[in-house]
Amino acid sequence: MSPLYSVEEIRQIEQAAYATLPAGILMQRAGEAAAQLALALIGSGSGGSCPTGSGTAHKVLVLAGPGNNGGDALEAAYLLDRAGLDVTIALYANPPAQSRDAQQAWQRAKGGTARFADPDAVAGFEGQAWTLVIDGLFGIGLARPIIGPMHAAVKFINSLCCPILALDVPSGLNADTGTIIGPGGIAVRASHTLSFITDKPGLHTGHGRDCAGQIQVAMLGISPTLFPSAHTHLNDPQLFAGTIHRRPHDSHKGSFGDVAVLGGAEGMQGAPLLAARAALKCGAGRVYVAFIDAAPAYDGTQPELMCRRADGFDFSNAIVVAGPGAGMSDKASALLDRVIDCDLPVVLDADALNLVADEPGLQHKLARRQAATLLTPHPLEAARLLGLSAAEIQANRLAAARKLAGQFNAIVILKGSGTVIASPDGAAVINPTGNPALATAGTGDVLAGVCGALLAQQLPPWQAALAAVWLHGHAADLLVTQGIGPIGLTAGELIPAIRSALNLLAGSPPASTSIA
Repeated sequence: MSPLYSVEEIRQIEQAAYATLPAGILMQRAGEAAAQLALALIGSGSGGSCPTGSGTAHKVLVLAGPGNNGGDALEAAYLLDRAGLDVTIALYANPPAQSRDAQQAWQRAKGGTARFADPDAVAGFEGQAWTLVIDGLFGIGLARPIIGPMHAAVKFINSLCCPILALDVPSGLNADTGTIIGPGGIAVRASHTLSFITDKPGLHTGHGRDCAGQIQVAMLGISPTLFPSAHTHLNDPQLFAGTIHRRPHDSHKGSFGDVAVLGGAEGMQGAPLLAARAALKCGAGRVYVAFIDAAPAYDGTQPELMCRRADGFDFSNAIVVAGPGAGMSDKASALLDRVIDCDLPVVLDADALNLVADEPGLQHKLARRQAATLLTPHPLEAARLLGLSAAEIQANRLAAARKLAGQFNAIVILKGSGTVIASPDGAAVINPTGNPALATAGTGDVLAGVCGALLAQQLPPWQAALAAVWLHGHAADLLVTQGIGPIGLTAGELIPAIRSALNLLAGSPPASTSIA
């Protein structure tokens, strides 16, 4: 279970560590950790295929900025120079104006054989075969967009094919939100990030997943006693696996609950069917599809589903997944009102969220529910619920998910790159699984169905949300490794892969022995 800390929390940890450690030791440890990882990347050839030339030393380009992040980079450059690598340093700082620790790192680097290049000329290094680039321009303190020669340098290194190692965070990325800093800003697209002291939420959501690459954390020897309790974590099966159990032989369909999917206005019958198929194949005992408009006699692909008209359907005895393909009619609104009155957990997705956003009465009723509610918005749906723009939601996905959870007294699954799961008490989890294969119609319906199935099997609502999101993304990751996506993967293809992953988590049933 990996905790994620905000910039403010990291500053507090740093200050507490400075009070107990010798001066300069954190920067030296950061440089050592960076140099060790750089050497490992060079040794493995990880992250790129730039030629270095037969018999030539590995060429490393180090970009060092004006703050302590630049000092960390200079420490790493000094150690890599001592290790015999061909090191070139582009220093975007005035050393006398830097901190004492950074000045000492500069003195050490200057005393070796590393070359200090004209920082304004870095963008002209195209012809050189770099083995590795170290990004030490800016860390967590950057508040303005990168401009001028450093902007040109970032653009240049983003064009290279060799590994790029970002120190602490990729320069230009907000460590809290995962957004690129400033209008017209730019950020390093690293193949690897070495996050100092703690892992950071911005590395795992928004633009972070494209910019950070593979992430490692170096705690720099800081005592764990100096770390506060974390309110944000990275999703992991450890957080929910204990609630998914092997099924006993002495069970029946009634043991695993009922799911009713409400949706399917005219022309949108596919959405509830996808959700229902996902619920069925992820373990719900019985699954109904309550169609707002005309109901088909049965689902030819999945005849186990029971198709009904929503008018007159009793929603009180099932976990209801409301919204897929529901439309925005008065009939849909009245049915949703009935669902919100139910005493069992509900999952609201798609048009159910849009109906709530449009109707203050539904909002008030939803916030007063005693049973658990799961909301599964994408950014635009979240924006409608909060009266904001989608861009404002994406500017701080963690804050938006937490605000929604508090406002509606619900567990919120804010979908997107680095899906955020938030609870009304302020806890939040960022999901690391998934890939662009999920950017296609119907995958959200599948996720809602999985949520319903896990709730029907009596997983606690928080763990059901965490498990559903993790499994959904994990299935997409597995399918991509098999060549099914990311281009062209369909929502329906996710369902059997989610089922397989869920069965692995639950544990295979014991093999029966037959005697001939």
